[in-house]
Amino acid sequence: MYLAVVMDLYSRKIVGWSMDKHMATSLVSNALRMATGMRDPGDGLMHHSDRGSQYASNEYQQILRARKIKVSMSRKACCYDNAVVESFFGTLKQELVYRHSFATRAAARVAVEDYIEVFYNRIRKHSTLGFLSPASFESLHPAANAA
Repeated sequence: MYLAVVMDLYSRKIVGWSMDKHMATSLVSNALRMATGMRDPGDGLMHHSDRGSQYASNEYQQILRARKIKVSMSRKACCYDNAVVESFFGTLKQELVYRHSFATRAAARVAVEDYIEVFYNRIRKHSTLGFLSPASFESLHPAANAA
């Protein structure tokens, strides 16, 4: 299974995600569509990603252009540009994936959805947010989820 996420860097909330058995452009496009449907960002939003072929694809770039989202891509071979999202994936693996074995893809999907939507976004505390969850941080900073 592959997972693509879109994170609001200000609040650390996962605002879009997609899982599939392949790593095609549709995986990241679906995560982006979920995120823009959830947030409806205004013009000038910056979207940062790595240089993966899915993110550089015409399809994905057209979605970004249509929403007037500015593109920022990591430098070649520089994992630090995506450190926050890479940290999320490391946390997901440590707190969920490595602790369970899933009998089916459907079971894995349900567990990941629950982890993201219930635990990570609403309960898990983040030191960078003053030890608040992303949802709690956003409730105290209403402008955080306006874009």
